Amino acid sequence: MHLFKWLYPGLHFKRWLALAFLGLVLAAAGIGLMGRSLPREHQAVLVAWFAELFGPGRVWIGGALLLVLGLPALVYGNFKAFKSVVDVLAPEERTRLADIIYTRQHLRRGPRIVVIGGGTGLSVLLRGLKEYTSNITAIVTVADDGGSSGRLRGELGMLPPGDIRNCLVALADKESLMEDLLQYRFKSGDLAGHNLGNLLLAALNHMAGGFHEAVQALSKVLAVRGQVLPVTLQNVVLGAELSDGTLVYGESTIPRCRKPIKRVFLVPGDCYPLPEALQAIAGADAVVLGPGSLYTSILPNLLVRGIPEAIARTRAVRIYVCNVMTQPGETDGYAASDHLQAIFTHAGPIVDYVVVNQGGIPARLKARYRREGAVPVAVDAEKLRQMGVEVIGANLVHESNVVRHHPDKLARLILELALLERKTGESFRLFNGSISGGFHSGRM
Repeated sequence: MHLFKWLYPGLHFKRWLALAFLGLVLAAAGIGLMGRSLPREHQAVLVAWFAELFGPGRVWIGGALLLVLGLPALVYGNFKAFKSVVDVLAPEERTRLADIIYTRQHLRRGPRIVVIGGGTGLSVLLRGLKEYTSNITAIVTVADDGGSSGRLRGELGMLPPGDIRNCLVALADKESLMEDLLQYRFKSGDLAGHNLGNLLLAALNHMAGGFHEAVQALSKVLAVRGQVLPVTLQNVVLGAELSDGTLVYGESTIPRCRKPIKRVFLVPGDCYPLPEALQAIAGADAVVLGPGSLYTSILPNLLVRGIPEAIARTRAVRIYVCNVMTQPGETDGYAASDHLQAIFTHAGPIVDYVVVNQGGIPARLKARYRREGAVPVAVDAEKLRQMGVEVIGANLVHESNVVRHHPDKLARLILELALLERKTGESFRLFNGSISGGFHSGRM
């Protein structure tokens, strides 16, 4: 019955469909007449008519004429019918529709990348990756308890939406338009400090019947390239044992202690991941840890039961992206090998490659970060290799007012590692010429 709706008056669709059908009939008749493959009764009529018009030996001219008339009508009718639909559904995008279709088909053929972490570091990488593939899964920590996320978590009993929101915005097809809206923070009143995106996820959490369903609903609204998954749906609290044996609780509290961290743990400890997260890891071409806060963004995901085991079993290349700068209260004095050792201590040897920055950092930023207690992470490549990993160095710093990884440079490096490991000529050609250009990377 739904097919008959296309025949409703006023759609401006039927006329072009009829023209395309007429063109198809004419073209088929022309081809059949030239090949003498039409049904005998129809062929006799056409042969007699064109023989009288062009002469007995020139019936093929009639077939060619039908073909010349039919093909343009077929093409033009289909084009106008398609355009009439597009003008209604996507009037603003019609001028670049071909580019959009090509891009989306191109992205669907990209490698399957799973990124694990949280905070701003994860969203930086996602912004770069979405330009090369739509087969992205972001597995995000839900241990945040500060700011707007912490307030909503305490007042509504929901999972913290902040890191999830950042990842959804980073993967959104309309990032520039939606980021300002979803990242808007109220300045006064009872809503002061809240992000609009957090409030939207809170509303969807109740409307859709759960946090995972809320994330899926907002993903559809934003036309997200890939999927964003909370690592677990259980309400967990991040705890830490400090070097002096003190136990502290709360993701936002741990860095403020300013004492070396011995280990971190989750309460409750028997939380389980989403099945979709395990499936994504199993089918990935690359699993990426970080960038992001080591103890409060990356490791909380690896403490969820089944996640480190899935990473250990996967056939994907496993990459750890080391932070450019140390983080006060978490990784003071840490070299790159100390970051990796913390991962091995909590989750086992689940890393094949460590990506480190070997580009320069502007002196003004170094001075600013030094005043805050942060310095560039020292790259002790030989010690890293002794731990059984390959070390990949590149100039990855994004020139801005803060020290961040460059989204595009980091994404292309991740894709290069994934495609080289997969070793399929078709996939390598898909990105060949665009991955390695513009920056230097290599084993250290």
